Amino acid sequence: MKPDESRRVFDGKQISVDVERWGDNEREIVRHRGAVAIVAVDTDGYLALVRQPREPARKRLLELPAGTREPDEEAFETAKRELEEEAGLVGGDWRLAATFFSTPGFCDELVHVYIAEGVERTQRAPEDDEEIELVRVPVAELESCLVGIEDAKTLAGLLLYLRER
Repeated sequence: MKPDESRRVFDGKQISVDVERWGDNEREIVRHRGAVAIVAVDTDGYLALVRQPREPARKRLLELPAGTREPDEEAFETAKRELEEEAGLVGGDWRLAATFFSTPGFCDELVHVYIAEGVERTQRAPEDDEEIELVRVPVAELESCLVGIEDAKTLAGLLLYLRER
């Protein structure tokens, strides 16, 4: 599928916005480089979650470690980098659990969700502008914490992980 016409109306650091014409209809399309989220279980049987401020939500959300791909960066490399930066976890056995569009009604962001088991602790190195609290949850208690999760990629990743167990 291709639009009849497209024009860029905004070009920012994280996103850009195109206005596309499809017949008689115009659509605003948010362009995004793509993102990753990681369901990481360490060698002690704890799942890593992070709590951080999310300005659009106007609150701190509990989420999987995640991040935006750098230009020309493979999703798997992004995932390894983000897990070390946000949660201080490295190594382990990795597999791709799913790839999906986060909000396809207006955005082309493609999210890759990885599962990393047997990861080991190292030094965290969050970006200067990140305020991240690491939250470790015993895998046995994972199902009970689902009700408090408000982030879609986190819900998807945790449910995929629970389905595999």
